[in-house]
Amino acid sequence: MQERATSQIAAGNALVVDDHPLFCDALTLTLRSIASFGEIHTAGCLEQALEVVNRDPKIAMIILDLNLPDVNGLDGLIRLRNATPKASIIIASSMSDNRMISRALQAGANGFVPKQAQRAVFQMAYDTVKAGHPFVPEGYIDPNGQNGENNSQEEALARLSTLTNQQARILNLICEGKLNKQIAYDLSIAETTVKAHVTAIMRKLGVHSRTQAVLIAQEANFSRVLPTLE
Repeated sequence: MQERATSQIAAGNALVVDDHPLFCDALTLTLRSIASFGEIHTAGCLEQALEVVNRDPKIAMIILDLNLPDVNGLDGLIRLRNATPKASIIIASSMSDNRMISRALQAGANGFVPKQAQRAVFQMAYDTVKAGHPFVPEGYIDPNGQNGENNSQEEALARLSTLTNQQARILNLICEGKLNKQIAYDLSIAETTVKAHVTAIMRKLGVHSRTQAVLIAQEANFSRVLPTLE
């Protein structure tokens, strides 16, 4: 897991990533009420968010919804963390199960706030993260260390966090069952480039086949971290 940002919030801009315009507006107003950011951008999907952080190096705080239309599981968080290693990322999600919170922190988030939380909770989250500490909601119980599955998921997230954004895109397409030629067409790159990325992906994940890489990626899916329905 990469080191979290600790003191970059004091000045700079912010970004709210949520595919619901009303939530974007509400979170923007919340940010304006709790801190003095120069500019607050909004994005409705991960690709838009990545475009924002690529053109604005002053992004210091990101409020991110995990359930976006163009991401799978914690992939969006991992890719944003890779793109903005110095920014602080607070997850604002309705999926606030203990295991989801734990996996989000493991994947690089600085804090986690349930979407239904009051403004005062966002204020506490901001203050806590600004001070260099991770923020979790009241009542959170860390599930780590209870069984081998938790350790396996943590290891998977740690490996996935080492991928570049392009490698993460390619791994997603591999998970969809696409061949190198199809991936090259989708991303408008040479097939030899895809092969080189696939080799690098397998090396970083410590696997020897595409199937094993897919299994590692599946460890970060929502279905693996949400509570099991009885």
